[in-house]
Amino acid sequence: MGSIEYRLNHPVTAQQFIELLRHSTLAERRPVDDLDCMQGMLDNADLTVTAWRGDELVGIARAVTDFHYCCYLSDLAVHRDLQRAGIGRKLQAMTRAQLGPRCKLILLAAPAANDYYPQIGYSHNPRCWVLEPDHSID
Repeated sequence: MGSIEYRLNHPVTAQQFIELLRHSTLAERRPVDDLDCMQGMLDNADLTVTAWRGDELVGIARAVTDFHYCCYLSDLAVHRDLQRAGIGRKLQAMTRAQLGPRCKLILLAAPAANDYYPQIGYSHNPRCWVLEPDHSID
């Protein structure tokens, strides 16, 4: 597998992010063909924890948070060749370590990862709602 180095809030280019998503299960649910959107996702994240194998981005936890009450873990991606090696757990643990003691981690699970989260301590919450960008609030 090679040595994995973890970095906190280390710069990531949109292209590196896109490549990682394409090598995980997330590219099908992210706007990887919209470079401006992908760059905005990186630029406006409050917290990123990344995993690197040399110069290659092999994992990311990208979060939007107030650091005190809630942290939305909007992306958790690990290169498919390195999944099940503990990288995702480490990314989440490092994310959690940056948060206050009352702060909850909140995420939407990718369908392929739905069974993963209960195994590491997450509880299921069926009350999530999504308003798509093409729908207005009347």
